[in-house]
Amino acid sequence: MPAAQHWETFRESVQGAHKARNQDYCEVEGNGSAQEPLIMAVADGHGSAVHARSHQGSHYAVDLFVAEARLFGRLAHPPGDDRPPSLAWLMHYAQHTFPRQLVHAWREKVLGHWERHRTHEEPGVSEDDKVLLYGSTFVGAVLTPRVFAAWQLGDGELTVMSGAGSVSVPLAPAEADLGDETESLCTPRAWLRVRTHWDPVTEPARLPLLIACSTDGLSKSFTDDLGFRQFIAGLEDRLAQDGASRVRADLPQWLGKASRHSGDDTTLVAAWHPAAPPTAHPAPHDVPTEPHGSDR
Repeated sequence: MPAAQHWETFRESVQGAHKARNQDYCEVEGNGSAQEPLIMAVADGHGSAVHARSHQGSHYAVDLFVAEARLFGRLAHPPGDDRPPSLAWLMHYAQHTFPRQLVHAWREKVLGHWERHRTHEEPGVSEDDKVLLYGSTFVGAVLTPRVFAAWQLGDGELTVMSGAGSVSVPLAPAEADLGDETESLCTPRAWLRVRTHWDPVTEPARLPLLIACSTDGLSKSFTDDLGFRQFIAGLEDRLAQDGASRVRADLPQWLGKASRHSGDDTTLVAAWHPAAPPTAHPAPHDVPTEPHGSDR
């Protein structure tokens, strides 16, 4: 088994201006090894009156995604002498079992929270009405020495920068959501709406340089998709030039600027490993790393 790459990880969340609370939640952990898969997740609670407990729903979404991703990592790399499953079996698990288990665990968690925190008897409230209070999107990814897999429900972005420097958004929906509508964990049979990205790691040289999960508060701060992709490319340039510590210190300021443009909570988790050798890295883009978009 090849040695795991050294990944620098980042996580930051900024509350939107005039927001009563931050509805986003995020987490990142691990190093991409068989024992400690690289796991990242963001979730965005809907925040309206209909979804009055969505800040709790987004928190649960991330925590439960991390738990399911750890299980996925153990399945991909069983401990001891156990034989690992085939990639075909893992792909079927990722596309079908993983989303169903995550959505089921989330519904059970929020229904338990509702039972513990209801203030009075409400006999007319259906299970779907209870779950609606906690509505949230999520984007999450897991990287092991065998496979890079990711899942998304609703808005937000999984963004990947390849070793060649190209930036892609592999889980972007075929059609954009209308207005503020988005698919959600509170949607009935939500597991059927989860989008899955599947990318076996055939050789370490083909690993991405940068993987990022973000809520839509970041992408909405730009006037178009090109601006968002240029931000991700600029982020990798800054990492290569200035190093992880400097970028980690500057990230709250960059996301704060994005949040002021979008008016929304803005969250980013990312993992990066430096290209080798550093002198072979392309010249920085002429686009600043800091977000810039139309004021809204």
